[in-house]
Amino acid sequence: MAISTANNIADYLLFFAHEHGDQITPLKLQKLVFYADAWYMALNNDRELIPNQFEAWVHGPVVRELYNRFSDYKWRAIDEEIKRPELPNGVVNHLDEIYKVFGGFSAYELEQLTHQEKPWILAREGVPEGEPCRNLIDKKITSDFYRSMASQT
Repeated sequence: MAISTANNIADYLLFFAHEHGDQITPLKLQKLVFYADAWYMALNNDRELIPNQFEAWVHGPVVRELYNRFSDYKWRAIDEEIKRPELPNGVVNHLDEIYKVFGGFSAYELEQLTHQEKPWILAREGVPEGEPCRNLIDKKITSDFYRSMASQT
């Protein structure tokens, strides 16, 4: 069973960013939530941070629920007032670490990272470059891929 919701994880990341004077676009937020879930599963025996499936869109992994929530922002920074959600301390520590590692990258750089990684590549197998698709990114493949990356360090 997942620990939280995509909206709570997004809200925490947005709150954290705003508190530190950073700006996050919907594209960057999607990638941060993806990496938060991926690395949580990799480090916690496949336990999901969020229950949502990511779709392998042209610009990288997307949770449709978050896309719908923030779609009006398009490429602009999300500037609405976000309250800090209540999350377990372990999740807060994990999200803080995710932000330390990935928060300094631009949305484009995060997109390019996901495009070089097995979960997104396999989900888009057979789909022409630049073509839209809603193929799901397999969470088991995601967890195994990032766990293998962690074991290489």
